[in-house]
Amino acid sequence: MALSIFTQSSPWLSDCAILIARIAFGVCFLIHGLGKLGLIGSGNLQGFAGWLKSLGVPMPELQARMAMSAEIAGGVFIAFGLLTRVGLVLCFVTMMVAAFLGHRGAGYLITNNPPGKEYALNLGILCIVLFLLGPGTYSLDAMLF
Repeated sequence: MALSIFTQSSPWLSDCAILIARIAFGVCFLIHGLGKLGLIGSGNLQGFAGWLKSLGVPMPELQARMAMSAEIAGGVFIAFGLLTRVGLVLCFVTMMVAAFLGHRGAGYLITNNPPGKEYALNLGILCIVLFLLGPGTYSLDAMLF
């Protein structure tokens, strides 16, 4: 019976997995957004906007604010399981722009110089996975709706 955890699942295990993934994933996006504000790490919004400008992104200051806002709001929504799928869509779009515009021409691997799209693309894929799974039983979405 104890070995069944390696061969079987249950709704309880699935909901625990979604909860753990949601919290870790949401916090990841929140930290990235706060980094763009200059509250965590060495980056700031002006530096991020300057990088976007160097890539030829139109309206880089607005785009920087949009990415930062999507990561903060999306991260909070995902972590708390409130409007989870809205948060996942916000973060998915942000990661697709990062992967295919911010890291264009850099290949796949994040270890490339400049870094490739691996990280952003995989975060986007995980947004799809969590979107399909839903917020799970242990979420504010499940409690409120």
